[in-house]
Amino acid sequence: MPRLREIPRDEVTDKGTLKLYDLLFGDRDPVSAPGTATGTRGDWWTVFAGSPDVLRHAAQGFALYRDPARKIDPVLRELAQTRAGWARGSQFVFSQHCKSLRGLGVAEEKIAAVPHWQVADVFDAHERAVLAYADGLVLDGGRIADGVFAALKAFLSDEQILELTYITCLYEMHAVMSRALRTEFDDRDEPVVEVAAPEDFTARDFMDTGR
Repeated sequence: MPRLREIPRDEVTDKGTLKLYDLLFGDRDPVSAPGTATGTRGDWWTVFAGSPDVLRHAAQGFALYRDPARKIDPVLRELAQTRAGWARGSQFVFSQHCKSLRGLGVAEEKIAAVPHWQVADVFDAHERAVLAYADGLVLDGGRIADGVFAALKAFLSDEQILELTYITCLYEMHAVMSRALRTEFDDRDEPVVEVAAPEDFTARDFMDTGR
């Protein structure tokens, strides 16, 4: 379950939120009868409904990156979004944008290679530059090597790079929030935990050789 309360349909008073509920869930209450067309529970929406202004702002971000007025190629955009989900460890963002890549007609071998793009030979030079840029934004906190930026500038305009930067960082934010709030596919237990030692183990300093 998410870490924040979900808002059932009968408590929604904001018209914009209700419109989104209708669009995604029909006339169902998404809390008592969860599920979306893509196979998610839909609890990202019901948690964000706890602040209609935040939900509205987030939904406007979705509309912005899908707007036909965008100059960045949608495949390049989705490669960066998918990589951001992987790099930030969000199964939700990664999974959803794998589906978006597929919807754009991207080959299955490319989608499967996003996690290990550095050693994959299925991406062209432009795609590799975008994936390297996404890693610089997400994994290196925006510390982009000059060579990576020069590779982008060789085929993208300033406006396209700005769009790519904004959208990739937006989805890093969504990846972080989804993990923190444990929404959708990010409702997972922490995988890094102590593994119990055998019952007859006696704790000691491992540098102690017994002398």
